[in-house]
Amino acid sequence: MSKKYFGTDGIRGRVGVAPITPEFMLRLGWACGRVFSERLGEKVSVIIGKDTRVSGYMFESALEAGLVAAGANVKLLGPLPTPAIAMMTRSQNAAVGIVISASHNPYYDNGIKFFSGLGAKLSDELELAIEAALEGPIQTVDSAQLGKATRLNDAAGRYVEFCKATLPRQYTLKGLNIVLDCAHGATYNVAPPVFRELGANVTVIGADPNGFNINEGVGSTATELLSQQVVGTSADFGVAFDGDGDRVLFIDADGSLVDGDALLYVLAMQRLAVGQSDPGVVGTQMSNMGLEIALGEHGVQLARTKVGDRYVRERMAAEGWQLGGESSGHLICGDVTTTGDGIVAALQVIKAIVASGRTLSDLLSGMKRLPQVMINVPLPETDLDLAGDNPVSAVCREVENVLEGRGRLLLRPSGTEPVIRVMIEGDDAAEIQGLAEQVAGVIRSA
Repeated sequence: MSKKYFGTDGIRGRVGVAPITPEFMLRLGWACGRVFSERLGEKVSVIIGKDTRVSGYMFESALEAGLVAAGANVKLLGPLPTPAIAMMTRSQNAAVGIVISASHNPYYDNGIKFFSGLGAKLSDELELAIEAALEGPIQTVDSAQLGKATRLNDAAGRYVEFCKATLPRQYTLKGLNIVLDCAHGATYNVAPPVFRELGANVTVIGADPNGFNINEGVGSTATELLSQQVVGTSADFGVAFDGDGDRVLFIDADGSLVDGDALLYVLAMQRLAVGQSDPGVVGTQMSNMGLEIALGEHGVQLARTKVGDRYVRERMAAEGWQLGGESSGHLICGDVTTTGDGIVAALQVIKAIVASGRTLSDLLSGMKRLPQVMINVPLPETDLDLAGDNPVSAVCREVENVLEGRGRLLLRPSGTEPVIRVMIEGDDAAEIQGLAEQVAGVIRSA
């Protein structure tokens, strides 16, 4: 069955436009409480956290009301990174964790992500069950069975300690000069203390959220300011999080961007150096072919999945591998946590840099990226036929013939935005730019 509301990373959209409305969130909270209460046969506990968007207050209240009406107890954590909700869901023995966030999107978007009691993304089967419950009327439980809501005030401190504990005991970052960019988002009050308490000299930008400035000119989607700060302060490197803290990118000492593919390479090589490497790591369809080639030179396989960290995590579990990620900066270190965690991944990358005794740029010298171009084309709510005889499929066949043996073309509707992503990879940067613009132009016309 196809899903009506859930995309690759929960439910997301423009605030005030269905389904991102208070009415829907009330129903969603009730449906979630109803599904988990029926399946577990008991009163369940649900964790709710959020990022720093102004609409989070509204949706937090609506979800709380729906859950309580279904008989579930609610623990409110306030602004915290998405991976912190996963961690707290496990540590509090909650049945489910809910995150109110639209990740890297602007403030006027919002969305909902779910975690199971194990701290992992919900299965397709559970998401379909929640959608089915949404179709029925809200039935409030008897007053004696209503849930209660409480606020957990020390959640941020618990998560700070969790992040630090992913490094060896008494590990220190003393001597490192780091610039952190918190995107005016959910990491603003937890990332700085993590790195400072580990001994690093930290400069912080993007840590003054006002409800409207999340991801605005800062964070992993806008790294220019961080690059300037790193160069201007002669820092060893910069670390950029996205709005909800499950992504991380680095800025090297010379101001250059280091994306998720390159960071995944650093992590894989460090594990190989200390004899802890698995036969492979997991990437996605968007992972640069240069990563695949570089890993293969060391006998490490790159397995590709659909885009979305949930699919990466599922493949990691199926293979029994501990490392996976996306070029966007979703990095999963399965030996220390259950989901993509920007702070934890950053600490693992820094650990690899320190252990090697080399600079980040030096560690990346073994990976040669193939030029890659991606163009986002606004996509109306209609199906894009790539199999039939039409201009779009025709131009795709033409481009694939040109690239045969030298690159690849990927068209992918975004699971988080109303766009289709045109990605072309090849050995000639100018050529693939022209080919990508050609394909994007035909899609616009169609």
